[in-house]
Amino acid sequence: MKKEIAFIGLGKMGAGIVRQLLEHKWKVLGYNRSQDIVKALKREGMVPMHSFAEIKSMKTPRLVWLMLPAGKTVDEILFSTSGILPHLDRGDIVIDGGNSFYKDSIARDKKLAKRGIRFIDVGFSGGPGGARRGGCLMIGGDQKAFRAVEQIFRDVSLSDGYRFFSGAGAGHFVKMIHNGIEYGMMQAIGEGFEILKKSKFKLNLTKVAEIYNRGSVIESRLVGWLKSAFDEYGEELKPISSTVGHTGEGEWTAKTARELKVPAKIIEGSFQFRVRSKKNPSYTGKVVSALRGQFGGHSVKK
Repeated sequence: MKKEIAFIGLGKMGAGIVRQLLEHKWKVLGYNRSQDIVKALKREGMVPMHSFAEIKSMKTPRLVWLMLPAGKTVDEILFSTSGILPHLDRGDIVIDGGNSFYKDSIARDKKLAKRGIRFIDVGFSGGPGGARRGGCLMIGGDQKAFRAVEQIFRDVSLSDGYRFFSGAGAGHFVKMIHNGIEYGMMQAIGEGFEILKKSKFKLNLTKVAEIYNRGSVIESRLVGWLKSAFDEYGEELKPISSTVGHTGEGEWTAKTARELKVPAKIIEGSFQFRVRSKKNPSYTGKVVSALRGQFGGHSVKK
């Protein structure tokens, strides 16, 4: 397949991926509702796409990557009369690289397959930094479609940083569970550091984070990001909100665990903590929010 792609959704993740693709000599036709980033990426070599009809100008089989918020926006772009479907032909490939619910991905695959259009679902981990410098990709869908476009995943992942899992929705399923695990890990760090903060020892929490990240069993990027947050905001994390945002994946993981009759008390509890955090301020909430801001670029200030 020619290194040509239509890329829809140029937010903090999409823009980073597009920059990687341009550096790997891909021709990128980019679309975004907000035009500021379109203008910026045009200066870096991207071809602005003003209408989805411009997809027709691409050589077949065409490749389209969606990097959109989960939910109805994806369906609108895919299936509405003003979306991309009227401009696609049999054999074209659509990649959904957002955090879509895996059951939605299964349904979209079935709907697109009726038109002969192939679908690949990609869970992309690594936040905006990974999008820009190479991420961790969990890929689902049809293996033949994956093999046809495997080069694009090499180009936007870390070295050896992608894996294929057969079946529509499998990539988004693996990423959903990843995010549920992430909820639990962040919650444990938050709770632990609140206990440290309230102890009688008047501990320097920055030094605690530093030593935890020097060969300990819990050494991790998350602990490193907490140390960075302390450096940026101070150990009290005063500018940081204790209300913790949640975007679906933790809740989906908890619901899926119940469907499969798998006890998931840690993941369920961490999700419920986020729901309750709006009315129950705590230092644990500040820590979890600070971590979200560090690795995901989420808005976490008061």
